[in-house]
Amino acid sequence: MQTVNIHEAKTHLSRLVDQAVAGEPFIIAKAGRPLVKVIALDAPEPARQMRTGFLAGQMAVPEDFDRMGEQEIAALFGDPS
Repeated sequence: MQTVNIHEAKTHLSRLVDQAVAGEPFIIAKAGRPLVKVIALDAPEPARQMRTGFLAGQMAVPEDFDRMGEQEIAALFGDPS
């Protein structure tokens, strides 16, 4: 993705907008620090980040989950129970 400084963006705005409309977004930077991303309005939305809980209701946790393997773990740490 092309990065241009503000002065260059002002000078070549028409050309840069045409590129964005053609599917080539660009970034405008000030003093080398990226500030904004210019994309076409009809560009597809970026993939959404998956949120915690997206599998809610699709899997089950066993009732004894917190006790699973407790004998093996106790044996590893020397508890003779």
